[in-house]
Amino acid sequence: MDPIGVTAETRKSPWGSAAAVPAAPACSLADVMSEQLARQMEEENEDFPTLTDPGADLLLSDEVSDTTSDLMLAKMLQMQFDREFDDQLRREEKKFNGDSKVSISFENYRMVHPYEDSDSSEDEVDWQDTRHDPYRADKPQTTPRKGFTGKGKNITTKHDEVTCGRKNTARMDNFAPEVLVGDGLGMDLKLSNQVFNSLKQHCYSEQRRSARLHEKKEHSTAEQAVDPRTRLLMYKMVNAGVLEHINGCISTGKESVVFHADGGSLEEQPVPDEVVLKVFKTTLNEFKNRDRYIKDDYRFKDRFSKLNPRKVIRLWAEKEMHNLTRMKKAEIPCPEVVLLKKHILVMSFIGKDHVPAPKLKDVKLGSEDMKNAFYQVLHLMQLLYQECNLVHADLSEYNMLWHEGKVWLIDVSQSIEPTHPHGLEFLFRDCRNVSTFFQKRGVSEAMSVYELFNAVSGLNIPVGAEDEAEFMSEIVALEKRNEDHVQKRGKKTFPVSSEDGGPPLKPDADD
Repeated sequence: MDPIGVTAETRKSPWGSAAAVPAAPACSLADVMSEQLARQMEEENEDFPTLTDPGADLLLSDEVSDTTSDLMLAKMLQMQFDREFDDQLRREEKKFNGDSKVSISFENYRMVHPYEDSDSSEDEVDWQDTRHDPYRADKPQTTPRKGFTGKGKNITTKHDEVTCGRKNTARMDNFAPEVLVGDGLGMDLKLSNQVFNSLKQHCYSEQRRSARLHEKKEHSTAEQAVDPRTRLLMYKMVNAGVLEHINGCISTGKESVVFHADGGSLEEQPVPDEVVLKVFKTTLNEFKNRDRYIKDDYRFKDRFSKLNPRKVIRLWAEKEMHNLTRMKKAEIPCPEVVLLKKHILVMSFIGKDHVPAPKLKDVKLGSEDMKNAFYQVLHLMQLLYQECNLVHADLSEYNMLWHEGKVWLIDVSQSIEPTHPHGLEFLFRDCRNVSTFFQKRGVSEAMSVYELFNAVSGLNIPVGAEDEAEFMSEIVALEKRNEDHVQKRGKKTFPVSSEDGGPPLKPDADD
């Protein structure tokens, strides 16, 4: 209620300064209680002119002009407060979203929505309920169970080209989320059955291919990368202090990936300052056609038949470790084994200051050095065959390094013993690779493949007319006799001469 005795002039600006309000005149109680005075004041209130003060709009609207009730004043003040709060919230929302294509809405936090009584464009709601989107394309109506609509000439079946095309467009929403189908409904796109079926088949094929790639990534070692299980093994080596740092990939091949690392320490033996990690790839594609290198090796023959194909890969790492151990005992220049962990073989690094030694095919040597390299290779092949009882089986200029004026042999995971059913054939292939390489490099002292084979094996097979077919037939015949000899006298014997009575080679003690 208005204060007693306040005139119209004093109520013109309710928020005016206190100094501008004149003192209320004194009046008697009878005048105050006079009904005539009350009616007079009510008439004056009705005849009160429209407020020109800008602050009056904060309380009064076009529909409400009665301010005699405190409840009405409170509601009007609350409405104005809610509008100011929503305006501030809208400004914050605009500032937060900026120019981003993906925006958020504070609609749920607004006090008044929608602004139905707003005349300003800024007060318009900038959100949209997608459930009632007027711009959303309507899905085509499905045909009833009877299969047609309409009557007479206007009948339309479910096989109608337009209806069926629109239905196929709507069915694209059922494709996988990663398939971007676009706004076909909005463009009134009509897909024929042939096109829709092709798209559907393509999506299914892509899903299956993506699943296969994901599985291959999780369970295989790719080029210059490792799968999560292999990466975990490498991290464990670093945490255990065996390695200080793993620096990166230095070489890749069909069967393995080689990483350079800084050595740490082991309790059993010292670790070189620079080491390499030979990670055998866990994919089976490269090993399916190479099982003949290991299934006929008596050291792994029994285990090979009992293992699943994926675990066979660990045998390759174990086999290279054993072969390198034999070669180290014979003082053949080769990497020194540091540690074997499943399909990861840690070896000493052949090189200096993170720079690997060059392969024999890449190094530029003079005539004397090249001749010296040939005699070194000849001596290494003889030691490998006669002292280590091994055939490299993949010897070429790609698996020989030149470091500190010496030839170093690497990659002996496929190396086999001469008792292997195809051991002499592999030895002949190695001799052919070595002889061809040095002859092309102009080494006049390089032996022919037949002379080199006899010099390494000591079998002295007659060369004759140097017909490769006849020479290979002699080798096959020798392998047949050797196989019979092994079956009669034991697995670990092999004659070094063409006669069965020759002295056998002794296997090493690491088997």
